[in-house]
Amino acid sequence: MSSLMEALARSGIPVEPDYLVLVEREIYCHDGSQYLGLEEWNTACTRAHAELFTRVREDLPRIVAWINARFHARLYEDAYSPFCLIAGNNGDADVIHAYLTEYCRGIPHLTLVRNDVYARFCHEAFNKGTALAEITRRLGLSPEAVFAAGDQLNDLPMLSRQYARWLAAPGNAVEPVKQAVREQGGHVSDLTHGHGVADGLKACLARAPQA
Repeated sequence: MSSLMEALARSGIPVEPDYLVLVEREIYCHDGSQYLGLEEWNTACTRAHAELFTRVREDLPRIVAWINARFHARLYEDAYSPFCLIAGNNGDADVIHAYLTEYCRGIPHLTLVRNDVYARFCHEAFNKGTALAEITRRLGLSPEAVFAAGDQLNDLPMLSRQYARWLAAPGNAVEPVKQAVREQGGHVSDLTHGHGVADGLKACLARAPQA
């Protein structure tokens, strides 16, 4: 939250978001001069992760030993996951990702969330997609009225027609994201970063039914 608040302040954006989704799963609502956690959602999220990670901890020494024997990577625990990874490069991250994905198949509800060389274990019920669905529900909307854009692997859960009718990716998005957006009829921009997101929004608005 603190780093995001600093980034928003430095950017000078005059419009404050109504909702924030942090660490791909926690929802915060704008209230005056601050953002307050959505207690019902965040409490359920914390409880589900605590129960899941109790099962995972006994396997962590084996997982850490496998990675350490093959790669130079930083492994650590933080407040959100008992297993966090910073790989040395994306090639190493791909191999570790495949290994951890196979491990997750044996643990109900466990998945891996990844962004570039960073990854952590998490509960499959709480991600950018399900958080987007909860915000959509609270706003009284349907996915038909939702636009979603992303560029990295951790955006894939929300880049789905299940959660958003209108999908976009900027030109700097990783290939799996571009492929997912294209396969669902979304817009992949030739422009990068924020310019690509704005281009995607413009393209989707041009195709949307007019009120």
